[in-house]
Amino acid sequence: MVDYHLRGVLLPDEVERDVWIRDGRLTFEPVPDVETIALGGWVLPGFVDAHCHVGLSPAGFVADAAGQADQAVRSRDAGALVLRDAGSPVDNRSVRDRPDLPRLIRAGRHIARPYHYIRHLGVEVEPRDLVAEVEKQAAIGDGWVKLVADWIDRSIGDLAPLWPDDVLARAISRAHELGARVAAHVFGEDALSGLIDAGLDSIEHGTGLTGDLLDDVSRKGIAVVPTLINIDTFGDIAASAAAKYPTYAAHMRALRNTSRERIRCAWEAGVPIYTGTDAGGSLAHGLIRQEITELVRAGVPQAEVIAQASWRGRRWLGLGALDQGAEADLVVYDTDPRTDLSALYAPRRIVLRGRVVGGRSG
Repeated sequence: MVDYHLRGVLLPDEVERDVWIRDGRLTFEPVPDVETIALGGWVLPGFVDAHCHVGLSPAGFVADAAGQADQAVRSRDAGALVLRDAGSPVDNRSVRDRPDLPRLIRAGRHIARPYHYIRHLGVEVEPRDLVAEVEKQAAIGDGWVKLVADWIDRSIGDLAPLWPDDVLARAISRAHELGARVAAHVFGEDALSGLIDAGLDSIEHGTGLTGDLLDDVSRKGIAVVPTLINIDTFGDIAASAAAKYPTYAAHMRALRNTSRERIRCAWEAGVPIYTGTDAGGSLAHGLIRQEITELVRAGVPQAEVIAQASWRGRRWLGLGALDQGAEADLVVYDTDPRTDLSALYAPRRIVLRGRVVGGRSG
């Protein structure tokens, strides 16, 4: 492995200093006779796409390693060097095993109820079998389990919770006993209180979060991954369902229309907000910069968005940042992305596990 040197303003410390990369790891002790890959600029840990689906695309399942690698490269080239896969129906471990692709933290398969989710996408079980399925998926994943907590109930024509509260509590408790954290897909309002009381770890989408729940979410340290660029597709979902399920369609439009206000209120309440694209469903991979932009437009301060998309997101997932001895995952920008979002589209260098994998020279 080639060793390197660079100099820049390191975030979040805001100190300009020299950094060396030796055997793929960061050090602040000089390493002689190495190539300098950047002088000047702003250096931050690579971004985290905290909600994506490697092995899914808008065209369907992607089971082959080459196709999955292409998805990961798109994310990597956009600056996302860690991917939390929030459920995939295919084996995507080939991405995790390649040192030139982003770190992949897998959640196994979605767990849903029969006829209450996208067909063939998740494992479908009845409530009596939820705990046992959580045990299986905890063994398959990399420390995460993904539940589908609400979906359209065609008998009532609207979103409804999938699981009784007591079953949720047992399932989430069991996941924690096994050392796994639990992320839950939830669009609407009604499933949230049971999830929060059960002590889940991550609310995905969270468009139903209202003020009376935010204090509990903040107090319990539950994270929210809004996936705003995916929420923008709710209008299309509503249009396709309006003729048969008008109540559901109106609900989805309302959730889209209030999504920015609700995520801003969540941030103001002290809820940690992490950046996820939901790539792989209706959206292509590699859209981390667009999601960052939408969070800023929603009213979350730009510096906070960058922090939680970068070093805070990494620490949430148990990874290091720009620390002595940490693996060298970093991006160098000409200007500070906390004040200049256009910088995100012109990285000078992208370094993954100590390898230069992207950016321009100089």
